Amino acid sequence: MGQTFVEDTRVPVTWIKVGPCIVTQIKRQEKDGYWAIQLGFGERRIKNVSKQLQGHLKGAIKENKAPRFLREVRFDSDPGLNVGEVVSLGDIFKKGDVVAVRGTSKGKGFAGVVKRWRFAGGPRTHGQSDRERAPGSIGQGTTPGRVYRGKHMAGRMGSDTVTVKNLIVVDLKPEENLLAVSGPVPGISGGLLSLIKLAEGNLEELVEEAPQVEVQEVEEEGKSDEKLASTESTEKTEDTEKEE
Repeated sequence: MGQTFVEDTRVPVTWIKVGPCIVTQIKRQEKDGYWAIQLGFGERRIKNVSKQLQGHLKGAIKENKAPRFLREVRFDSDPGLNVGEVVSLGDIFKKGDVVAVRGTSKGKGFAGVVKRWRFAGGPRTHGQSDRERAPGSIGQGTTPGRVYRGKHMAGRMGSDTVTVKNLIVVDLKPEENLLAVSGPVPGISGGLLSLIKLAEGNLEELVEEAPQVEVQEVEEEGKSDEKLASTESTEKTEDTEKEE
């Protein structure tokens, strides 16, 4: 992650490489039952692509390179695109847009209940030396006589599909296919993400209003009385000098 400033407000951002994506397939309502396009992202050499997939990507292969990843995006109506057209960053997003970022979280391997579910563990006293990270009881007795489905236990942790919503597009670099969103995104550095545009907006939500401080001038009573007494004494001395 990095940071940037929006009107003197520091905003943590994550830079994401978005596109360019090439249209590899069009699905139509009359034939497939719904409207959708299949987008290809990344590059791989054509010799590493099977013959069947080469036939499917026939209109998207350029300079002996084929897309590395394929994803389908649904539409409510005809998207108006053709196979082989390129969808770039500037065609979809602009500053202030609200987006959702979907990715695969980091895999942690097999983990115990303390790490996976934040269990407190048991005491390490009264002769128990190996119960500190144990799960404890996992159910009742004869009734119900089984372990309920979904019980939190040790197991493989991470590698889940995670969606982070309501991130704001802070900055764009269309010439470099880079986009900055406010906040973190799921997954490892270099992982595959899907960006979903939720709504159009602006950057005003990121700007923090500076607190207004009211300043009032207040004189202390003791000091003001001393000032008055000193002025009166000086006036009296001046009067006595004039009389002499």
